[in-house]
Amino acid sequence: MISVNDLSSGELAALLHFHADAGVEWLIEEEPVDRFAEFEAIKAARRSAAPAPRAEESRPASSPSAPAAQQRHAPPETAQRPQPAIPDGEAVQQARFAAEGARTLSELRTAIEGFNGCNLKHSARSTIFASGDSSSGIMVIGSAPGAEDDREGQPFAGRPGQLLDKMLAAIGLDRSRILLTQVIPWRPPGNRIASAAEMDICRPFIERQIALAEPKAILLLGNFAARVFFGESEMIHGLRGQWREIGIDGRSVPAIATLHPQDLLTAPINKRLAWNDLLAFQAKISAV
Repeated sequence: MISVNDLSSGELAALLHFHADAGVEWLIEEEPVDRFAEFEAIKAARRSAAPAPRAEESRPASSPSAPAAQQRHAPPETAQRPQPAIPDGEAVQQARFAAEGARTLSELRTAIEGFNGCNLKHSARSTIFASGDSSSGIMVIGSAPGAEDDREGQPFAGRPGQLLDKMLAAIGLDRSRILLTQVIPWRPPGNRIASAAEMDICRPFIERQIALAEPKAILLLGNFAARVFFGESEMIHGLRGQWREIGIDGRSVPAIATLHPQDLLTAPINKRLAWNDLLAFQAKISAV
């Protein structure tokens, strides 16, 4: 492996830019690990662990039972292949079973942390779960954890979280007195949008969070969260500012969508739209 000490300043800068473009934002381990060497070692261990053919299977092909012997002598390819991933349908069933078995938010958090059926978990550093006061009757749901959420291990960290705090304060709310969470508990690599299969697997967990918290009103932040609960494909500008009823565990919960704080950091001109949505949310929670 090439050491960074062997690189010029220009080559090092180019390497850092390459990692940044690929979505790499921090090092997981203190020391570099040669994954190629690890993979070769695993393959060598599998070859050495393969069972030797029995004496009767080593008879020459000219013997009467040669075809059967050749068939028995065939390499055990199936046994050496890596275990396949859990099929999406099976993973959804496992997620639903784990979610329904939780009777409290604490139990649900433990269930999610122990769930390994979603590939997003294997690339994320943290499992992001709801934080705040579950008895408030007010729930704010974001689209998916970002890089700073994943690093800090809590929803709405960093600059987007700071802006959200200001948005909530403007209508008399504080994050410690409401329930904050994300639609998906693990950050997608490079902040990409979660696939339909990934969302199907994660859906039982967010729906169970809502069922256990029993909010009186929900504020959805961002395009993805609005699409998940409203079942539509429009962009956030077409979904925001409209009260809808979403069905959770046999009950309807009023929900309204607005722009995500990250959207507002990118396009501050849209803050006036979000302000109108926040005023509508304030009026609703004051009336219930």
